[in-house]
Amino acid sequence: MLILRGTFIGGVSYFLIGWLVYGVLLYNFFSPMTNTCANRSEGEMIWWAMILSNLLIALFLTLFLSWSGARSITDGLKTGALFGALFTATIDLSLFSMTTMYKSLLPIVIEIVASAVVLALVGMIIVLTRGKERQGNL
Repeated sequence: MLILRGTFIGGVSYFLIGWLVYGVLLYNFFSPMTNTCANRSEGEMIWWAMILSNLLIALFLTLFLSWSGARSITDGLKTGALFGALFTATIDLSLFSMTTMYKSLLPIVIEIVASAVVLALVGMIIVLTRGKERQGNL
């Protein structure tokens, strides 16, 4: 039950925080440094895939937090940040090696940092919403 709660709350949190960071704060920063020709317009977005993607990364982070024994706000922040940085570095460096999506390494570095911040916050939220009495049982 706690895995489902972490997945749902983490998925919603990831969507909202990600929209704020990537869709609002960094959108104009990233646009000139990336090849956006393959991007869908907002009206063409496939929402079920976006929702599933957010829930899957939240499930992965919830499991990661559980397996690492994260119990405190600090644990959630550190574990979420590490997870976010490693996950994003893996994806972005792979895309950089095989596509023309990124024009340089700068947007990759910025995205790794942004992802670490976003997933640190999501990790903190997941740990906070677990409940003190049952933290050991995800």
